[in-house]
Amino acid sequence: MTTNAASYTEIPPAERDAVLERLAAHRTLGSAPREELTWLVAHGALRRFKGGETLVAKGQITELMGMWVVLTGHIAVYVDRGAGPQRVMDWHGGDVTGILPYSRVTTSIGAGIALEDGELLVVSQEHFADLTRECPALTATLVHVMVDRARQFTSSDLHDEKMISLGKLAAGLAHELNNPASAAARGTKLLEDGLREGFEAARALGEARLSPVQMALLDRFRATCAASAAAGVRAPLERGDLEDAIGGWLDAHGVEPSVAANLADAGASLTMLDELAVGLQPAMLHAAVRWIAADCATRTLLSDVHRAATRIYDLVDSVKRFTYMDRSAAPEAIDVAPALRDTIAVLRSKARAKEADLRLDTADGLPAVGAVGGELNQVWLNLLDNALDAVGAGGHIAVSARAEPSGLVVRIIDDGPGVPPGLLDRIFDPFFTTKPVGQGTGLGLDIARRLVRRNGGEIDVESRPGGGRTEFRVTLPALKQD
Repeated sequence: MTTNAASYTEIPPAERDAVLERLAAHRTLGSAPREELTWLVAHGALRRFKGGETLVAKGQITELMGMWVVLTGHIAVYVDRGAGPQRVMDWHGGDVTGILPYSRVTTSIGAGIALEDGELLVVSQEHFADLTRECPALTATLVHVMVDRARQFTSSDLHDEKMISLGKLAAGLAHELNNPASAAARGTKLLEDGLREGFEAARALGEARLSPVQMALLDRFRATCAASAAAGVRAPLERGDLEDAIGGWLDAHGVEPSVAANLADAGASLTMLDELAVGLQPAMLHAAVRWIAADCATRTLLSDVHRAATRIYDLVDSVKRFTYMDRSAAPEAIDVAPALRDTIAVLRSKARAKEADLRLDTADGLPAVGAVGGELNQVWLNLLDNALDAVGAGGHIAVSARAEPSGLVVRIIDDGPGVPPGLLDRIFDPFFTTKPVGQGTGLGLDIARRLVRRNGGEIDVESRPGGGRTEFRVTLPALKQD
């Protein structure tokens, strides 16, 4: 793409009638009174552009732009929010763009690129005061254009921030799911070997032809092991000592000692093994111990797989609640406490990676708030993610929710370095960020404030630079309790 210097051409008097007719056919401005369109032609200039030309650069001072009435061609604006330039808006012949009357924009937030050849009627900002006075119908139309454009930019910002939040959610979920998924895969693989060993041990035990009394003894052994295992996990040193003792017992009784680990995990004891040895002939003991060890190993693996699957289910359930899947994007009664718990579950892996202490304290009997649940969860995600970025290794983040006279108040407090006084008033500004290039869009807090306000609440911040305390406070109107 090329950037060419602006080339404006005053409209010769002999060509003004032809330009006026083009304006009268303009989709956006054509319905304005003829005298107002004539005023535009008298105070405008023509600019022709080529496809690939950069009409305005990101950060360019808008005083150099003016209002652009697109007569022909195709222009797009590209905004880089940290993930590369994204096309957020297009204008074709019949549209109006550039700087409009009453606009407070001072610099361009993106780059305006011509996608095909075309022509503009440009009206300089120095004429805006006269335009609003002399052309009331045109001014009203332009205000509507500006409102629609702001709404479209806001919608684009929200969409991009949602996609960024989705990326954070996916990254956190991937880390959280990795351990239980790996455990489940490992457990099912080991179960194949365990079931094969159990089958062979059961066949050997069948060939030993145990009496009913001896089978009852085996059943008591299994039941005692199960009860012992359920009582709790032994300390590593205690468990190692037990495995060594069981291995020695097995070796002394002519039984393969490789099953000692399975028996120790299952909660077997030397007393139980002595009872088994008394009730069984030496020829039966090896088959019996082998069968019990295989059975115990299988039960342990099934328990591990069950815990892993339950963890995966709980995580997916948290994400489903967090994203409000299968729910309409309409205000409803929201219980903030479980929503905060779900958000913390999503970010738990990031907290562990920074060795950060992330705690939640919610009062009992919190009132519900009337809000769009998915939007509030995006607020919690943005604020907590920022807090995790702010704290150092071993930092602390405290999240609390309380019912106060002003409404339901959620506080997120971190002991990071704080926000410098000169920047505190700007942190909610769009595209403002203190993070390194490529690590922040500058939209997170702006989006959070928009979503909080859209749900009837307010968001405030207090920070003590160097004092190790930054507090974001979200206040939401509580629903009346019956």
